Amino acid sequence: MLQDHRKASPNAVTCAILTISDTRNKETDKSGRFIQSFLGEEGHAVSAYDVIPDEKGMIEMHINSYGTDIEAVIINGGTGISKRDVTIEAVKPLLDKELPGFGELFRMLSYQLDIGSASVLSRAVAGVSQNRVIFVIPGSSGAVKLAMEKLILPELGHLVMEVSKDLEQG
Repeated sequence: MLQDHRKASPNAVTCAILTISDTRNKETDKSGRFIQSFLGEEGHAVSAYDVIPDEKGMIEMHINSYGTDIEAVIINGGTGISKRDVTIEAVKPLLDKELPGFGELFRMLSYQLDIGSASVLSRAVAGVSQNRVIFVIPGSSGAVKLAMEKLILPELGHLVMEVSKDLEQG
């Protein structure tokens, strides 16, 4: 049954990449470029890419400004526990539905394959907002690679299909 869903899923998804950082810009944003590269290699389109400071209002504004053509938003950075890390606080209230398994699996894989017990510091989250899938992942290149390869790319088309399958009916 799952294989049928995957076969029916779109092969190309239109995405936005949003990097949250007080220190990076588009020229120095290795993780944002990494996400863009992963998406491109799989045939997905990136129609928006921005680097903005870790400011709650700016994060909310950017997410809310994306047009209906954006089917998925991948946000990296600002997910830690320092006072400046407010990405989760900005995104979670915008979610209509949360996908708790994403964060749980990300932390498990991060523990097993990348950073060990430091994975408890990750507040990665995913969900649905405005009929699009939103992923929020840490900004380190190791975290981006792990999330993209193990979780996001294998399910991106399937998730978009599930979010949009009954939009035209109701």
